[in-house]
Amino acid sequence: MINFTPSNVAFSIGPIQVYWYGLAYVAAIVAAYFVVTHEARRRSLDASLVADGLIVVAVAALIGGRAYHVIDQWNNLYANDPAKVFLPPYTGLGVYGGLATGAIALLVYARWKRQPFWRWGDVIVLGVLTAQVVGRWGNFFNQELYGPPTNLPWGIAFDCEHRVQAYLCPPAGTVAADAHFHPLFLYESLASLAGLLVLTWVLRRFVGRGRPLMTGDVAMLYFVWYGIERAALETFRTSYDWTFFGIPTAQLVGLGAAAVAIA
Repeated sequence: MINFTPSNVAFSIGPIQVYWYGLAYVAAIVAAYFVVTHEARRRSLDASLVADGLIVVAVAALIGGRAYHVIDQWNNLYANDPAKVFLPPYTGLGVYGGLATGAIALLVYARWKRQPFWRWGDVIVLGVLTAQVVGRWGNFFNQELYGPPTNLPWGIAFDCEHRVQAYLCPPAGTVAADAHFHPLFLYESLASLAGLLVLTWVLRRFVGRGRPLMTGDVAMLYFVWYGIERAALETFRTSYDWTFFGIPTAQLVGLGAAAVAIA
């Protein structure tokens, strides 16, 4: 089992602290840039647009992802201290919020540059999966995104101060201080890596003139893949704030997105 519990601060420059979560977000964007640029060139798209476009999409995704996370975790993290919404150290981003605002930004940017939105969509989703593979490790340093206690060899320890209500340490709770938990951030990172490999293969093998899939199908397949992936992982989580008739909103959004994409 993994007993290492990291600090969320990577390093300090005088009074300024640089957090691992922020570095993970930057690393995710850089990794996505290389993947998207490479694939754009393969598909005869204007790769010179990637750098500026990725900045626009990343900023929009950051805003939407933060908003979704704050709504989702309002009672747990922010209700008693709303200033934490805007002040570091940040505790997370909601992927669905980021996907929504990022997709809108991509649509606007593609129309502005007179680019084929769906052709770019097929390529961009590979960058999104890459970003998820890398960026989810920011959750490790923030000690968040985990499931119930486990005795599996890859179970990971979390400090008492980072426990959700259901897994509080004694005397406030009943879960031992040395307990280990399912690392959902790792599960999602690995599942996204598998999705990246599968969707890259599908795009290169089956999309194009005279081939069975249409332009835009891989973009839709991303929502099928990630929607089912996230809905499955949500079964491990507890202490939800944002629910609909008792069902976690993230599950409903994931399965709904998959259904719409399949249709």
